[in-house]
Amino acid sequence: MASTLRITLQPTSSLLVRSTCQTVTRALSSTAAPRQASAASTPSSGSSSSHIDGDSNTTASNVPPLRLSKEQRAMLEQMIRVDQAGELGANWIYRGQYAVLGSDKKVGPLLQNMWDQEKHHLKVFDGIISQYRVRPTLLRPFWEMAGFALGAGTALLGKEAAMACTEAVETVIGGHYNDQLKELLKIDHPDIAELRKIVQQFRDDELEHLETALEHDAQKAPQHEHISNFIKEGCKLAIWVSGKV
Repeated sequence: MASTLRITLQPTSSLLVRSTCQTVTRALSSTAAPRQASAASTPSSGSSSSHIDGDSNTTASNVPPLRLSKEQRAMLEQMIRVDQAGELGANWIYRGQYAVLGSDKKVGPLLQNMWDQEKHHLKVFDGIISQYRVRPTLLRPFWEMAGFALGAGTALLGKEAAMACTEAVETVIGGHYNDQLKELLKIDHPDIAELRKIVQQFRDDELEHLETALEHDAQKAPQHEHISNFIKEGCKLAIWVSGKV
């Protein structure tokens, strides 16, 4: 399924809310780390399985300034804002899942590995937000709470439901990144070429998460279709809202 996505990409809500109300309040206080501040530099190449090197960004001294049309600049700002918000949400989804299932000897390490990659993704996009002087989403506190609630809620429904959550989220995000790559190919500039590499690498990471979820019984989750559709629609709405606010 994920290999196909690389080429073309394509009454459970109330239960989730009821299941997570108490867990969100309790686990947030014990698991929440200080919010990562936006940084101008990208992370070192030793972080996660991503192959993006923090020192690979071209500098202003050897790259001409970006000359973008008004439409291109608006597209770039919206793209970067959405991507940072998406990686933020993904971090808190895995944080919530790990708070519930982290002690599971089989699932815990899988969640930790995927979460580590998402931490790296967010750190990189925090740097890109600063580099391109893009206003981040104003809804950061909401995405943190919503992400944690979604992660913890699906984990409380069981390991398979947690993996179904990952499957749904990464399906949407993988397709979203793929659409962005098509738009970035229309802009010829060294800075944008570097950004394309980052987006492509992160897309591949997300599709690896999708493969992991499928390999670990995501589609065996109870009410899989309803959970998946609910989460996919929520992700699409979050992408749209983050681009605007």
